Amino acid sequence: MSGHSKWSTIKRKKEKTDAQRAKIFTKIGREIAVAVRGGGSDPSVNAKLKDIISKAKDNNVPNDNIERIIKKAAGESGGADYEEIIYEGYGPSGVAVIVETLTENRNRTAGDMRHYFDKYGGNLGQSGCVSFLFSRQGVLLAQAEGVGEDALMEDALEAGAVDFLAGDDLFDIRTAPNDLGTVREALEAKGYRFLSAEIAYIPATCVSLTEEEDIRNMSRMLEMFDDNDDVQGVWHNWEANDDE
Repeated sequence: MSGHSKWSTIKRKKEKTDAQRAKIFTKIGREIAVAVRGGGSDPSVNAKLKDIISKAKDNNVPNDNIERIIKKAAGESGGADYEEIIYEGYGPSGVAVIVETLTENRNRTAGDMRHYFDKYGGNLGQSGCVSFLFSRQGVLLAQAEGVGEDALMEDALEAGAVDFLAGDDLFDIRTAPNDLGTVREALEAKGYRFLSAEIAYIPATCVSLTEEEDIRNMSRMLEMFDDNDDVQGVWHNWEANDDE
């Protein structure tokens, strides 16, 4: 559902077609169901569920849909038993890729992931082969227009953020993974609103692709991951230009 944190990423997220939006609703619904089964249906005591509900609202999932998924998951027995599996590999010219999945059929999902890597000039690797190139961070993105940079930075750091990055039209607030929800709530209480909030894999360094074939293959590979219902998140260290 996203690559490494880049100013153009959030813009692309906001340009979803109805079909893409429905697919996102399905993916988030699966996350909600897993969170409910793992920690209960009360977001006040289930921090993971609370964060996913916020994510659902960021993606315009209607409240009725969220409540229906929670009630179904809380009362469901014998439903699909989803397993979280993380795949790591390389795209064209050695681009590092991490794919987060939730699946009830690991053989099917593993086959799909291997196929996407192989078809587009990459290869599926072993666990740990690229994750050392990334760090896990909470990422809050806020529209810069109408927001005071100095005030937001001060409030964010006071709330527990560990870094603050300013772009032309977005502010990027970083937190420790477990602090994302706490920092977000503290800032929302002061009136700030966010375009997205998620736990991300942030690359230590990025790589560029110069060959047109590599760029096409990498773009198509990412599209295939995004279109797969089992895939919850895709992270990479490709430094793509906005027009790529």
